[in-house]
Amino acid sequence: MSFEPSSLRGVGPGVVDHRLVRRALISEYRKGRLARDQVCDAHPELLRAARSVGQPTGTECPICEQHKLVLVTYVFGPRLPAHGRCVTTTPELQQLNRRAEQCSAYVVEVCPSCSWHHLLRVLPIGGRPARRSSGTG
Repeated sequence: MSFEPSSLRGVGPGVVDHRLVRRALISEYRKGRLARDQVCDAHPELLRAARSVGQPTGTECPICEQHKLVLVTYVFGPRLPAHGRCVTTTPELQQLNRRAEQCSAYVVEVCPSCSWHHLLRVLPIGGRPARRSSGTG
């Protein structure tokens, strides 16, 4: 799944957007300065996630121009696997966003056909103060 900053309560500062780098890379490819195998080299696990749980987009792949891109989101942070956790549902992301520990969500666009991939944005999630009960007892 992919997630816009507006879908996470409290997100604003700390969002890193990589669209300018994306445009520059595509421009270099189209000018012939980069070979296709230099830009279409997605890891097999990323391709598997894109095919299995990626969120379809209406955006055509900028490299093969034949297939639509999908978005895959991975979350990294304390008490998560070192290789990150692939988030597949909005409730799963919301649960991670309620954690006291701050994590980072990485949104990657992938073409499952030609293996193009690019990191689109990084979103801070979590970092919520723990709620304490106010009961007396």
